[in-house]
Amino acid sequence: MRVLEHPTSEEIRLEAVLHAFADPVRLEVVRFLAQTGREVSCSEIDLVVSKSTGTHHFRVLREAGVINQVYRGTAKMNSLRRDDLDALFPGLLDSVVAATARQRPAVEASAHR
Repeated sequence: MRVLEHPTSEEIRLEAVLHAFADPVRLEVVRFLAQTGREVSCSEIDLVVSKSTGTHHFRVLREAGVINQVYRGTAKMNSLRRDDLDALFPGLLDSVVAATARQRPAVEASAHR
């Protein structure tokens, strides 16, 4: 079974997490995972980018310590590392998810113009 490398909780750095949050596609992944509250496959998250670009965004989130990824058969399953992020940066994840949800209607409206 393939195993993907993840930083330990001690290795997660604020600057890497903030960099991971600095892209709208990655924010959409984080929002979706927070909203579902469960492990989901990459294909369940509807992204507006190519598969290879999506793979890049998932890797950035994983390497920053924002998400956990594991293979289940041929599917790569994703979940938020909420416990680690909440322990290291209390309130950050909830604030980012709430801000993303507030901005989402405006972003969607401008995309349809």
